Amino acid sequence: MQHKVDVLIVGAGTAGLTSALKLADTYKVAVICKTNLGDGSSFYAQGGIAAVMDEGDSCDLHIQDTLISGDGLCDEAAVRFTVENAKESIEWLIDQGVKFTKGDPDYDGNQPYHLTQEGGHSYRRIIHADDATGKAVQTTLTSLVRAHKNIAVYEDYNVVDIIKDDQRCVGAYALNDKSKKVETFVAKATILATGGSSRAYMYSTNPVVSSGDGIAVAYRAGCRVANMEFNQFHPTSLYHPAGSSFLLSEVLRGEGAYLRLPTGERFLSCFDERAELAPRDIVARAIDYEMKRLGVSHVNLDISHKPKDFITTHFPTIYETLLALGIDMTKEPVPVVPAAHYTCGGVMVNDHARTDIDGLYAAGEVTYTGLHGANRMASNSLLECLVYATAASEDIKQNLSKISPTTEIKPWDEAQVSDSNEEVFILHNWQELRWILWNYMGIVRSDRRLERAARRIDILKKEVFEYYSDFKLTGDLLELRNLVLVGELMVKSAKKRKESRGLHYTLDYPKHDLNYLKPTIMKPRES
Repeated sequence: MQHKVDVLIVGAGTAGLTSALKLADTYKVAVICKTNLGDGSSFYAQGGIAAVMDEGDSCDLHIQDTLISGDGLCDEAAVRFTVENAKESIEWLIDQGVKFTKGDPDYDGNQPYHLTQEGGHSYRRIIHADDATGKAVQTTLTSLVRAHKNIAVYEDYNVVDIIKDDQRCVGAYALNDKSKKVETFVAKATILATGGSSRAYMYSTNPVVSSGDGIAVAYRAGCRVANMEFNQFHPTSLYHPAGSSFLLSEVLRGEGAYLRLPTGERFLSCFDERAELAPRDIVARAIDYEMKRLGVSHVNLDISHKPKDFITTHFPTIYETLLALGIDMTKEPVPVVPAAHYTCGGVMVNDHARTDIDGLYAAGEVTYTGLHGANRMASNSLLECLVYATAASEDIKQNLSKISPTTEIKPWDEAQVSDSNEEVFILHNWQELRWILWNYMGIVRSDRRLERAARRIDILKKEVFEYYSDFKLTGDLLELRNLVLVGELMVKSAKKRKESRGLHYTLDYPKHDLNYLKPTIMKPRES
């Protein structure tokens, strides 16, 4: 089956839905997503969106905070571009109907938006919808997309590969998970908005769809990727057998929560003078260090010293979720561990969200824009989605009329493959890959660990390629194929960086090295 549209969007998080809505008044748009529309990491973002919304704040302060968190590797032009477009992005969301939390009325009776502060920020500039900002944004945008007559939504579709014609992207092949058939999507412009790859790790705060699909698809097509060694581990993920790695927002620490050892002692001031407000990489490494030093399974996050009304008002979703698991955060500390959370590297794009391939754009966590550098600062991620989705949309509007319709494209050929009767292969190899990355490319690395990871991933890559060549596609097989490639890119990138910086910490090179003040770029021919 073949579908012809003006613009194809792969992914339905904040970046994908924003792009769709900004283009659909002019063009015919198709959105394909792996599960239900609006599902993905954006939906689960608790904290908020960073933007200069207060007269006492400034873009220069936001830029400086971001550069500090990025530990020398941010592209300052990309940071400035993002920050200076932040307020306009927030105003667009408000116009779409997103209900952000209001603060107390001022003397004139006006009720400004409530702004909070998170690690790395020197000012209260995080606009939020209680403690479920991603949910508020996603549900609003999802309803608008479903109602738009020019947007066709294809749920339960897995992207297989980009289609190129004379070095230009002209669409993509996608597996219909219900029919088990590969369908062809032909488009003048394609936007990858597939999110990150944190599910490459054994423990992650991300939903299962975060399997690096867009990064792998773009790399196979000929795009460069950058900074794949920088994987952010959220310091405070719930440690509970029934909690499914539930994320405990950084806003908790911004609003006064303490991290404590099982003895009750606070410890972060021993690692950084900012204590609980230190950037996430420092906090995650401190927790990892203390857990290994003491031989304990977790540390504790404690906000019980705050009034109950304050906690339940500011963190209603977190409070109710924990209470259902038997934990009352108003009375007791919450057990936490670090978990893979955000992919700071990805497909290289410019400030128009263009990749290396004509007609192919990317926005959101799938990209490397230069904004995050060696460590993403809290609440800059949804902002990046909005700003670069807008940039892609504007560039497409300016250039789509110049593109000639694509000639007929051959349908997907699966004549030489058969159904598999060995699905256990996929499960086993996926689990093995995730353990390899968790143990050898986790919060702390070394040359020896990375060499072990590289050898094992090389074996997995060969096995997966053989399996992929012999059997019909399934969603699980596509995810495994992509994760193995992304895992390989992560390890190769980490081996190239002979220093410790931001989220990349190696025992063999524990200090900064001025020779590495540049992104780690992986070109397709290198793999």
